[in-house]
Order: sequence, then C-alpha cells, then structure tokens
Amino acid sequence: MLRKLTLIVGVCCSAVCAQAQNLEAIGREKALTVSGGVSLSQIVYAVDGIESRRDPYSYYASGNINFSLYGWNVPLSFSVSNQNTSFQQPFNQYSLHPTYKSVTGHFGYNSMSFSPYTVNGHIFLGAGVDVAPQQGKFKFSGLYGRFLKAVEPDTLAENPVTPAFQRMGYGMKATYGDGKDFVDVIMFHAKDDMHSIRYVPEDEGILPEENLVMSIGGGKAIAEHFLLRAELSASALSRDTRTEKTSQSHPLAKTGFLYTPRLSSSYYKAFKTSLNYQDDGYSIGVAYERIDPQYRTLGSYYFNNDLENITANGTVAMVSGRVNVAVNAGTQRDNLDGSKVSTMRRFVGSANVGYAPSQKVNLTASYSNFQTYTNIRSKFVDINQLTPYDNLDTLNYMQVSQNATLTGMYTFGANPNKRQSVNVNLTFQDAADKQGDVEQNTGSQFYNVNAAYALSIVPKNVMLSAAFNATITEGIGASTKTLGPTLAVSKSFFEKKLRATLSSSYNETYANSSRINTIINVRVGGGLTVQKKHNINLSVVGVNRSSQQEGASQDFTEFTGTLGYAYSFGR
Repeated sequence: MLRKLTLIVGVCCSAVCAQAQNLEAIGREKALTVSGGVSLSQIVYAVDGIESRRDPYSYYASGNINFSLYGWNVPLSFSVSNQNTSFQQPFNQYSLHPTYKSVTGHFGYNSMSFSPYTVNGHIFLGAGVDVAPQQGKFKFSGLYGRFLKAVEPDTLAENPVTPAFQRMGYGMKATYGDGKDFVDVIMFHAKDDMHSIRYVPEDEGILPEENLVMSIGGGKAIAEHFLLRAELSASALSRDTRTEKTSQSHPLAKTGFLYTPRLSSSYYKAFKTSLNYQDDGYSIGVAYERIDPQYRTLGSYYFNNDLENITANGTVAMVSGRVNVAVNAGTQRDNLDGSKVSTMRRFVGSANVGYAPSQKVNLTASYSNFQTYTNIRSKFVDINQLTPYDNLDTLNYMQVSQNATLTGMYTFGANPNKRQSVNVNLTFQDAADKQGDVEQNTGSQFYNVNAAYALSIVPKNVMLSAAFNATITEGIGASTKTLGPTLAVSKSFFEKKLRATLSSSYNETYANSSRINTIINVRVGGGLTVQKKHNINLSVVGVNRSSQQEGASQDFTEFTGTLGYAYSFGR
C-alpha cells in the first residue's frame, strides 16, 4: 500500500517540492499564491593592448515563477543569453510534507538524518514520518523508500553511466526523554535487488549489497553542571548477497529476518562520547571518537572511517564578559588495525581571544597549529633491516601549518551625525615540511595587512572610506608583495531610493624587491529602486595595467559597463 501511495504521489506531483503543507491551514489561508521575478543585464566590453577576453556585447535575461498551494510549491525558471538558452524546473524531484499538529509526513523525494553513523542525508523516493508531540517524552521517526534506482549496464554507449541495482531501505528512530536527558534507538536496513537489472557487471565492481545498522545513544545531565553524551553504532554489511548463507556469532547476525549473514558479511562499529562541564562564565569538555576501518552504511553517501579522535576544549568569560577565551586541542590517528603501510597522526590546536573593553573598541586574536605526522614503513624495509633499530626515522614526515590573526576595531566621534571607525586586520600563515628533525626546502610564509578608515555623515547619507592593503608571500628563493591604497565614496538620494558609488585603487606588485607591474582601477556605480519592486543598476569599471618588467605581459586598458533591471512580484 505504501508503494502504491508513493506511485500515486509521483504521477500527480512530478516536478514539485515543498517545505511543509500544514493541513490545518486549509480553509483559513489563501489557497494559491504566485511569486517570482525577471531580470535583464546588458554588458559592453572594450580593451586596448591585449586580445579581447570576452564578447564586446552580451546580454543575460532570467526569470522565475513559483505557484504555491497551501505550501505545496511548483517553481519554474528560465534564462536567455546570447550564448545559451535554457528552461528548467529547479526541483525536478518532488516532495510533499503535510503537517497536522505533532505529526509531519514526508512523501516523494526526501532525505532524513537519524545520526552521523546510521542514516545521514541520503535522498530516497518514498515516505517518512516524524512524530514529535509538544507534551510527552516520546518521539518517533520512520522511513521507507528507494535509495538507489536501477540502472542497466550499457557496454555500447560512448560514455556509459555507472550501473546500479535498485536499493530499497527502511528505518526508524525512537527517542525517549526531554532536554539533556534522553535515549535514542536507531535501526536501518537496506538491500539491493539483484534481479532489478539484466546481469551483474562484476568487472565494474558493482555487486548487490545488504546492510543492517543499529545504534543506541543518549545524553544525561549529571549534578546540574555535567553533560554526558554517547553513541554506539554497529553495521553489518554483505558486499555480495549471492554468496552462501552462513552462521556467525556477531549479534547483528542473529537478528532473524532483519539480516542474512553470508560469507561476504563484515561487521563494524563506531563510537563517540563526550563529557562537558559548564558553570557560570566557563566550560570545559573532552570527547573521544573511534570509527572502524571500512565502516559505512547504505544510509549515507560518504563516511570518514579508520580514525580515532581525542579532543579537549574550554571556554571562559572574564571581566564581566568583556574578555572571552576559547581553546581547542586534539589528536587524530588512522591505521587502527595496522593493515596500512603508513600511519598518520595529526595534532590540531587553536586559541581564540576576544576583548571588548567598551562598545567602541573590539579586539580579537586567534592562533591555530596543524601538524601531521606520517610514518611510512614499506615491506622492503621490514624484509631487509638487519636489526630492529634500523631505519627508525628515515621515513618519518611532519607537515606544520600555523595561522595567526589579529583584528581590531575602534569607533569614535562624539557627534552622532558623524560616525567614524578604524579597522585593522593582520594575518600570518606559515607552512613547513620536515623529515625527521630536518626541515625541507618547501616552507612558505604569507602575510596580509589591511587598515581602513570609514566616515559616515548621517544627515547627508554620505559614506567615505580609505584603506591600505599589503600582501607578502615568502617562499623558497622567491618573494612577492602587492600593496596599495583604495578610496571610496557613496551617497544616497531621494530617501535612499537612489545610491551612487565611486571607488578607485592603486596597487604595485614586486618580485624579489623589483617592481613588475602597476594596476589602477576605477569603479562607478548606481542603483535605483522604484516602488520596492523595480531595481535598475548601472556600473562602469576601468582597469589599467602597466608592466615594468622585460618579457612580461604587455600593458593594457580594459573597460566594462553593465546595465541591469530586475522586477519582483508576489513577495
């Protein structure tokens, strides 16, 4: 019956997507609403000194319209230009989400998330339900549908698509509790239909699979300040359902009709837990996560597996909340079962400090350190070493990346009609590679400095700004830097319906202390809004580049003008 309902919905509602259909609104709200808009842009282009990088004239028109019936949306759009024309239904996959009181249904193409290790965002065609009463401690979610569509192998096609079996799945999540005290129980099963395509394309590695995953998790508040959370998931995966059935000792192999253990079956687990302590003004916490190698489920597109994470974090607010500090640190390693020839360990540490002594001053600083250790031990080394102490560190590699940022903002001026502010931003990045204790010649440093001043004259709707930007990159045997100022002014007219802007920047680029080019650009723009539905925009950009280096690209002057119009309705 559920399959028939899904088929009926698909025939009647193709190319439809909705956020939620509230059945209680029928008869009390407007049945049909229409909204949308159209826009047209024209671009003229000219250049002197180099070959043209685009057409001298181009246009682009686009539009969209949406019909909504009690929240059941049918969106359509089109685009036309001198390069291509298209008409599309942006949501050619439909879905219906009727809601009545505490029950929400999902019909058509949907995606649901139970937990990161079970069902997590995989699109399926079918039906689902969420039951979340405002009163009571029990919540329930369920789903059933097609997770993969059957795709026949086509060996004669020039660019054949990847074949696939039809995959059907169902699952449920039950939650009991409220707030920080709760228990979750999750079950999900999916299986490929080996008869849904003509033959099994074994040479492409496509085999019919079956998966059962179960998970139990929860949270508990302890002594008001502690919060403990944990989740344990187990996944049983048969990579070829044509293999012989067998008896196995794993608990998931003894679930009866839910799963059939076979010679191709494997079993994996994932575990994550965290403990946090929170009090007035500060909090600290630790977390542990372990995911078996090759762990995956058919309810998610992608999994990070073969990893173990240990992390710690802390935050504190001081001086009546004017100083805030956050610190995070953790390690990660892979090769949990020792089957790989290399083992990688990562260390990540970061710190953020914010200081706001008053409403006029705001300072923030951050630092992060990312280190990756890789130990590569080939079979050749193991076979040919003379003693256990040979080649202990010749294949140890470490990558270090550091990032530091300092930002400051100061707002001043006693006159409320003249608002002034100064912003300064400093950024530093450093990357280096080491083998053993020896640093390799692959390091680089990046520096960026930006300082800006802004003045807002409120009665005249005028904004003035001046900025200076410098970027420096230091590498092995090479150093480049780009620096220069930017000036801008903008003003609004006719009760802010018309806005005009003018800006210009001047930049010089140096390589190993020698100036290689100079770039000057000027931008003029304006925007007009009429009755909140009509918008007209005009912008003109001119760029001039002159080179001071022999053999470099030649000088040029470039001009681009854009005129645009947009109209919106029904909003």
